[in-house]
Amino acid sequence: MPTSKELIAKRILETVRQVIPLGHGPVALHEPEFRGNEWNYLKECIDTGWVSSVGKFVNRFEHMLSDYTGAAHAIATVNGTATLHVALLLAGVQPDDEVLIPALTFIATANAVAYCGATPHFVDSAYDSLGLGPKALDEYLKSISEPKDNSLINRVTGKTIRAVVPMHTFGHPVDMDGLCEVCQKYSLTIVEDAAESLGSTYHGKHTGRFGRISALSFNGNKIVTTGGGGAILTDDPELARRGKHITTTARIPNRWAISHDEIGFNYRMPNLNAALGCAQLEALPEFLSRKRRLAERYEEAFDGIEDATFVSEPVGTRSNYWLNSILLSEDVAHTREDVLECLNDEGIMARPCWTLMHRLPMYQNCPRAPLPVAEDIERRLINLPSSANLA
Repeated sequence: MPTSKELIAKRILETVRQVIPLGHGPVALHEPEFRGNEWNYLKECIDTGWVSSVGKFVNRFEHMLSDYTGAAHAIATVNGTATLHVALLLAGVQPDDEVLIPALTFIATANAVAYCGATPHFVDSAYDSLGLGPKALDEYLKSISEPKDNSLINRVTGKTIRAVVPMHTFGHPVDMDGLCEVCQKYSLTIVEDAAESLGSTYHGKHTGRFGRISALSFNGNKIVTTGGGGAILTDDPELARRGKHITTTARIPNRWAISHDEIGFNYRMPNLNAALGCAQLEALPEFLSRKRRLAERYEEAFDGIEDATFVSEPVGTRSNYWLNSILLSEDVAHTREDVLECLNDEGIMARPCWTLMHRLPMYQNCPRAPLPVAEDIERRLINLPSSANLA
């Protein structure tokens, strides 16, 4: 006789199979799709020899991103982590500062803070967005911080809390009105980690447009890919100028001389990658449309299923549904590993969310708020296949 765990796993498998038909073959969590001008643009790079970080596709890609998101400036970079690293530096994060980030995030968010010589300070999430929770943040800051000399000081560590990095988890926008209100109250700078949310909007405004500066990612598993790549978004012309300068090794423009005026980074996106990105951005509206249809099918399939709830976009937002997710009900949360094993054994790639940052050995001693929501989400969440081609 099958055990109760096996029965639960089978019920969820059968529900997922309503969305992903039998005979489809192994199903990736999220794979890229190349059906447009990718080959033509890449061939042009190779034919002309413009394959490195100077070339027309880099400029075109940046202009396309600005036009699509509404940001005044976009600076293309080599990957999302590098982008967030530079964004934090541009926002004024200094060594020994603390930066508030969700404990429930991809490790790049924490690593980028560490690259600045600063300390990640982990805060809790909200159920509706899976991202940083403004109300919990406000209550926490009331208890551990105090203003001093135009800065916010952590009374426990004595360090300056410099910035907040909301991450739009799986494409679902954070409550940015609530967060902006909290950050204004405590004089904190917002640096948006919009790595997963290209195509997502909050009350009609594209994510990445609410802080001083933000970071996008175009990794191979993102809704639009450049292979590896990222971009800084900002409306501040001086931040944009400096961002482009330090991501180009801080080289002083000159027709022939090679000189630099500060420590910079070799972070500019190559023309080859940008060419791929231009073709992908041309297809973005179609990707978004199909991913929304896929999400609607998941939501319909799980409607009325007691074992799990589909994670829908928060009210007032439009998510790109980069990754579709379910939350197991409390009664069956203990079966998560059995469900994951069952789905993966059937060729359906499913995964849990990331290990919370404070559980990782290099960050286990960092300051953190109480994390009841993040810890609950961590033990109950499962990501399901989300490629646009599944729709």
